[in-house]
Amino acid sequence: MHEAITAFLLGFPALFSIVNPISGAFIFREFTTIRPQQHARMAGQVALYSLIVMTVALWAGPYVLGFFGITLDALRIAGGIVVTLTGWHLLQAPEESGDRKQAQAADTGNSDDVVLFPLTIPITTGPGTISVAITLGSGHPHDSGSPVAYFLGMTAATGALAVVIWVTYRSADRIARLMGPRGSRTVTRLSAFLLLCIGVQILMTGAGDALAPLLRPH
Repeated sequence: MHEAITAFLLGFPALFSIVNPISGAFIFREFTTIRPQQHARMAGQVALYSLIVMTVALWAGPYVLGFFGITLDALRIAGGIVVTLTGWHLLQAPEESGDRKQAQAADTGNSDDVVLFPLTIPITTGPGTISVAITLGSGHPHDSGSPVAYFLGMTAATGALAVVIWVTYRSADRIARLMGPRGSRTVTRLSAFLLLCIGVQILMTGAGDALAPLLRPH
């Protein structure tokens, strides 16, 4: 139980920071203005598809890495760099990321088949989210604890995040009225800073494990 809780506390903030459901809610709100009667249903569908994407990446991602011969240390270093750069970019100019996602949504604004693409992929759970989920799935400490408890905690984290996505997207109109433009930018910057810290931690862990055999006294 302790390891499951620890895994949940590791996985939920990492995924939450890169998914940023509050920022995504504003984009979802703009995207569904032409179909307000379908707002609640589409929010539930996006949350469900996001849960499937994150869970599949979490459970199957490590086996895909093994098939291509990619080590966990290499994934952690590369993923840490990507997440760190993403966090830094969002911290410096969060509006640019939002505008880019808005443009992706506008490209298919007249289509009826928009729940999976682009609302789920890439607006809600893009490549960054998938890479973080794979990194978390590959990060079980094999020398201690139970892998079952670890993956149960991580799966609970994806489930909790899916609920958050559903609630925030369903309440997008209310959140927009309460926060306003300045509040939205503040939340985005705080999430970006947390994402930056998580990326640095992933990078440090991967580099430390990769260099450990070289630094170990013979």
